[in-house]
Order: sequence, then C-alpha cells, then structure tokens
Amino acid sequence: MSALVEKMNQALGLELRAINMYAHYAAYVKGMYRLQLEPLFQSEATESMVHAATIRNAIVKHGGICGTERDSNPITHTEDYRVMLQSALDTEIKAAEAYGELMEMLDEIEDRELYDSVEQIYLTELRSVEEMRMLLN
Repeated sequence: MSALVEKMNQALGLELRAINMYAHYAAYVKGMYRLQLEPLFQSEATESMVHAATIRNAIVKHGGICGTERDSNPITHTEDYRVMLQSALDTEIKAAEAYGELMEMLDEIEDRELYDSVEQIYLTELRSVEEMRMLLN
C-alpha cells in the first residue's frame, strides 16, 4: 500500500470514529446544554460522513482499498458535556494534524483537485478545533 493511501486510510479511520463519537454524544448530552450541543454533535457527525465519502473516493481514485475500521482510540462514554467537548477537541486536533500531513503528501504528487478537497476538509477541522476550544472556555 502506498504511503498516500495509508495516510488517507488513517484519515478515513478518524472520520469513522468521529461519526460514532458525535452520534453517541448527541444521544447522551443532557441538561440545559442539550439544546445547543445535540444539534452541534449531529452536525459534526454529518460533516464527518461527508469527509469520509470524499476520502473514500480519493482512495479508490489512487488505486487503494478503503479501510473499514475506525480509529482505535476509544470513545469515552459520558453524560458530562465538558468531557464530551474535550473528547471532541482532541478528536478534531488529531484529524487536523492528519489532514495537514495529507496535504503535504498531495502537494508532492501534484494532485491539485484532491489537494483542494483535502484543504477544504482541513480548514473545516481547524474551525471545529476552535469551536470546541471556545465552548470549553
């Protein structure tokens, strides 16, 4: 497997994990924060599904085989919204790092179309990092 496909599968695994984590947290968030956080978590889960589809298509385009396993980092079960937000922040930071590394690899092989798509995902991840950080403060 090429290093590029391996990195894309890492990103895909992170997205598959994020889908599960955000859907889980949307179901379990309680109290007065539910009104704001449940839609946020649902939106993040949907966003991760779109990102996963983009990366799957890129893996196929580059002749790879798409992974089906989510990132192995455990998802913390909790009803504490601060723990949820911290887990979300940690997840978004890890995803942003992976997409930043992927952009460097794509720049070297000059796949401009895929680079642009990954750059959009990367910027979305950075926005999510800042949003989670602001919600925690």
